[in-house]
Amino acid sequence: MSEETKSLNFIEHIIEEDLANGLPKEALRFRFPPEPNGYLHIGHTKAIGISFGLGEKYNAPVNLRFDDTNPAKEEQEYVDAIKRDIAWLGYEWENELYSSNYFQKLYDWAVLMIKDGKAYVDSQSSETMAEQKGTPTQVGTNSPYRSRTVEENLDLFQRMKAGEFKAGEHVLRAKIDMEDPNMLMRDPLMYRIMYAHHHRTGEDWCIYPMYDWTHGESDYIEQISHSLCSLEFKPHRKLYNWFREQVYDYAKEQLPMPPKQREFARLNLSYTIMSKRKLLRLVEEGKVSGWDDPRMPTISGLRRRGYTPNAIRQFIDKVGVAKRENVIDVSLLEFCVREDLNKSANRVMAVLDPLKVVITNYPEGKEEWLDAENNPEDDNAGSRKVPFSREIYIEKADFKEEAGNKFFRLKLGGEVRLKNAYIIQANNVLKDNNGNIIEVHCTYTTETEKRVKGTLHWVSVPHAVEAEVREYDRLFMDESPDGHKDKDFMEFVNPNSLKVKTGYLEPSLAEAKVGEQFQFQRLGYFNVDNDSKPNALVFNKTVGLRDSWAKQKPKPQHHQAQKQAQQKRLAISIIQQLGKKYTNLPEEKQLKAKAEIQSLAKDVPYEDLEALFGTAVKKAGTRIAVLITLKEQLKNGLKRNEQIDAFIAKAKEDKNELLVAEANEI
Repeated sequence: MSEETKSLNFIEHIIEEDLANGLPKEALRFRFPPEPNGYLHIGHTKAIGISFGLGEKYNAPVNLRFDDTNPAKEEQEYVDAIKRDIAWLGYEWENELYSSNYFQKLYDWAVLMIKDGKAYVDSQSSETMAEQKGTPTQVGTNSPYRSRTVEENLDLFQRMKAGEFKAGEHVLRAKIDMEDPNMLMRDPLMYRIMYAHHHRTGEDWCIYPMYDWTHGESDYIEQISHSLCSLEFKPHRKLYNWFREQVYDYAKEQLPMPPKQREFARLNLSYTIMSKRKLLRLVEEGKVSGWDDPRMPTISGLRRRGYTPNAIRQFIDKVGVAKRENVIDVSLLEFCVREDLNKSANRVMAVLDPLKVVITNYPEGKEEWLDAENNPEDDNAGSRKVPFSREIYIEKADFKEEAGNKFFRLKLGGEVRLKNAYIIQANNVLKDNNGNIIEVHCTYTTETEKRVKGTLHWVSVPHAVEAEVREYDRLFMDESPDGHKDKDFMEFVNPNSLKVKTGYLEPSLAEAKVGEQFQFQRLGYFNVDNDSKPNALVFNKTVGLRDSWAKQKPKPQHHQAQKQAQQKRLAISIIQQLGKKYTNLPEEKQLKAKAEIQSLAKDVPYEDLEALFGTAVKKAGTRIAVLITLKEQLKNGLKRNEQIDAFIAKAKEDKNELLVAEANEI
């Protein structure tokens, strides 16, 4: 089996099947259709990555289409931001299109539907229509205007377009079935009257098409082969297909290919809000400085904070394409940016909480320029010169008057190495009237070959460049800020999500440009903010060198830790037991066993799972259980490797249908 077909996700399987069934490869066409009513956020990157990734994989065009059907909420600012963000991520679209391009065509089709008795003008209030729709367990009732004649409906609809009625006075509805189990099929709205300036069509229209009517028909007009959307649109698929079937009869000669809608699980991230409406509230209530505030999960915010396109694309790749909703830990995103910046960001020295150190045996007025490596991960990064002098800054946390043997930084009588420089020993301190240490007096030695345990970063006082440093933390303190029915998500805003400090930096940073990224050694990754000006640098903290939030989580007591370890040991054993009898179980019990395996998957170390990749071919049940477990771990951030791909590929070639079906879902 080729490398290309080993790792197909379920959407790629659908496409491959369509191609095998006769769909010409040149007919493949995808789209990303944002509504320009806000900035794109990290959740959108999954949809962007899927559609544009398929375009790259199959060398197929991808349209960027703005579904601009609600002028009350849409602005050109959002259009520009969306284009900027997608381009920054490294994707290129074939055509820039707008649903508003199709307003006349949609209107003409709506007129044809009225003539065919498939749409009518309703003149009731929205509240009355909502009541008539019924409930999921109770059928709806027909509108008294459902029986209007074709002539009457045409007259009213044309007058709606001409601006003769007030907003809300009439709507156009599709005539489907008020008793359909799917409430979206109960005579959905197609048009409403709205007097608002449209950012592209101005005042040309005062009736605007509803999203469900516009979206699928725009796909059809553009001859999109696969309309990919998130799971919340799955109930809309029936209506999508119904509308598609109506217009297909009107245009099949010119537009021969009806699009196919398929859904994937959207990206949910812990400690993060994904609703544009709620993100707008954060902006409007001043909790953040704007859509591009570095604490915001918007692509603009992430870019300003210092995240890289490659880190975000790697994150999306690790998350993968799934059919079921799940929540990804935000620490995986942070891991990806650390991993990327570790390779590319030059190391520099900066002190954010300074304590002056005076090296008493170093000559006054003397300075040296010492060699410092830029990036040990990059052989081509070279080196730079950093100045050393009698007075330097170190971090306050790096010194204690008295400390135990496990404190490997500077203490009275103790020695540490200064990065790229000498070894110093602390001899005495100078304090202010309140007893606070304001200076540490040290001596240095040129015997740099001596073995000392601690190494500190530092900055020469006379050469230090002052800069504003903005230390950002997570915007929310709760893992699921909008997951509490009895609480407003705003209650979980972190009051300490931004701390502003004055930093002292080595002079090589004096000319740093907006967007440049660095590792402040021992502190984290930082980039130059848009607010920077010559002689007034501003740095944003992108991410720390380690996951500091992991330390804040409550640690289990000793007996709890033992119990958890035992549970992890037991999990793989239980999964094996469930697998042994899996293929002999009736379907209902198989589903129950599968759910149990999925719940145990989080407690299985990958090494234990990989050990089962070599399970004998005849033990199909155990291999199925391993696949189910593996799928859950991949969804939760496990990175694919050659061993995983080989195991899945072998399963796909097996004769056992259950085994093949599980493998094809990964």
